[in-house]
Amino acid sequence: MSDQLEGGCFCGAIRYAVTSKPRLKAQCHCRACQYFSGGGPNYYMLVSPESLVFSGDAPSTYRNPDKPDAVTRAFCQKCGTHLTTERPGLEELVLKVGTLDDPSVFRGPKIAIFCEEKQDWHVIPEDLTTFATLPSSA
Repeated sequence: MSDQLEGGCFCGAIRYAVTSKPRLKAQCHCRACQYFSGGGPNYYMLVSPESLVFSGDAPSTYRNPDKPDAVTRAFCQKCGTHLTTERPGLEELVLKVGTLDDPSVFRGPKIAIFCEEKQDWHVIPEDLTTFATLPSSA
């Protein structure tokens, strides 16, 4: 994987560059990610916030006001593409793999989280370490 990753939203209004290697590559099966992905797991990488630079339009954000430990989701106001998630207590940002210009650089997840919420038809590769909920390192 290259040291610089580039990507953006579907309509091109928001672009980004990531200048450091991701710490973790994973897939999440939580119910919230199923909503945002359209039903499947969410594929993501953890990246340093200092290494992520946006250009073009600034992302809009959403945080569920009814949930005290809610994540903050960054998305394009024009096309709705979900770009990143910021989770309380996690130093890195969750970068959505589908927003990369070349998603093939992901080369697959190393772990699967929130597997207790997965749908029966979600596929988890046999060689992945799985967690019922959220491990302390993801």
